[in-house]
Amino acid sequence: MQAKSIKGKSPEEIQRALEQSMNEGFEPTLAILFISIKQDRKAVCEILHQNEIDIIGASSSGEFIDGYQDEGAIVILLLDLNKAYYRILFKDVGNMTVSDAATQMAQAALKHFSNPAFILCSTGLSSTGKMMDGETLIRSIENIVGSHVNMFGGMAGDDMTFTGTYAFTYNQSTDYGMAVLILNEDKVSLHGMAISGWKPIGVTRTVTKSEDNLIYMIDDQPALDMYMRYLGSVLPSADNKLEFFENLGNQYPIQIERDDRESLMCNPIGFDREKNALICEINIQQGSKFRFSTPPDFDIVETVINKAKELKNANQADADAVLIFSCAGRLAALGPLAQQENDGLAEVWNSPMAGFYSYGEFGRSVNGKHEFHSTTNSWVALKEK
Repeated sequence: MQAKSIKGKSPEEIQRALEQSMNEGFEPTLAILFISIKQDRKAVCEILHQNEIDIIGASSSGEFIDGYQDEGAIVILLLDLNKAYYRILFKDVGNMTVSDAATQMAQAALKHFSNPAFILCSTGLSSTGKMMDGETLIRSIENIVGSHVNMFGGMAGDDMTFTGTYAFTYNQSTDYGMAVLILNEDKVSLHGMAISGWKPIGVTRTVTKSEDNLIYMIDDQPALDMYMRYLGSVLPSADNKLEFFENLGNQYPIQIERDDRESLMCNPIGFDREKNALICEINIQQGSKFRFSTPPDFDIVETVINKAKELKNANQADADAVLIFSCAGRLAALGPLAQQENDGLAEVWNSPMAGFYSYGEFGRSVNGKHEFHSTTNSWVALKEK
């Protein structure tokens, strides 16, 4: 399988980049597209469709390929993968439950391949403010396919506007659902890992009152007050979610404990001053146990890249292409180091790469279990067998 990554700041630039990539006989069959909500998504999809290229994609909060990173742009990973080796599935959750939607999608995948792997592009936040339940999504797939299943991907972003995210194919789009690339793992190998790097601090605390993605009480104390006391900080004068997220929430996520599993990282993305509540990027169950986090260390990037090298060497693996799904909070917290991290992963695998900054990540943890993540870099290397 040959792969090429292209970029642009407009459909016209993508048209030229696509033509240039195909000048030397490269005939891509599949495009994995990450695009800002500021861009004309339909126009870009039409360009790809006219060249008989299948499309799966997500809106983003920053886009990158090897050696390039931007915001408000378009990046595409082009693959000339045999069409018999993959399928693209789309599911709008609508009035269904996330569990039912994911179950139906997993059942459809098994009708195509006996050993399917999943590249998930789900929505993160709908235009009406509904959060995608990533935990239910991946557990529902596991229930149908089995715990051995390979799943990597990310939740769509919206340039940190919190106005609505989108997953899409050529002619289908949803702000509450998923577009999924199903790979026949008998024909395509996947090696990947999801790693955060934030360290926990302090005693274990309990969410004593919550509803959906709002935490009202921690250890029977108002959640917002306790969080701000832990930070030793004061609230912004205005109810500015982006300011709160960039200056506080992305630096100090909470780590929700899970039995026999890695902790789930969760960024507070805002606050409700009147209710004295924290607004989180995911739904938090009442009774959840968690610990606060320290700010990221500068060795995070080195850790991520070294773990990739270890995995590659242990499996004696090569790659034709790499996909990266990195949390939008990671970009805000790490700054230029986030691009260094992504470029370093592409260099480890010596392959074309594309990715985006997301509102949640799916991937295999260091302990080997697939999880729904936040504040995490989830990457996967693809190789045609």
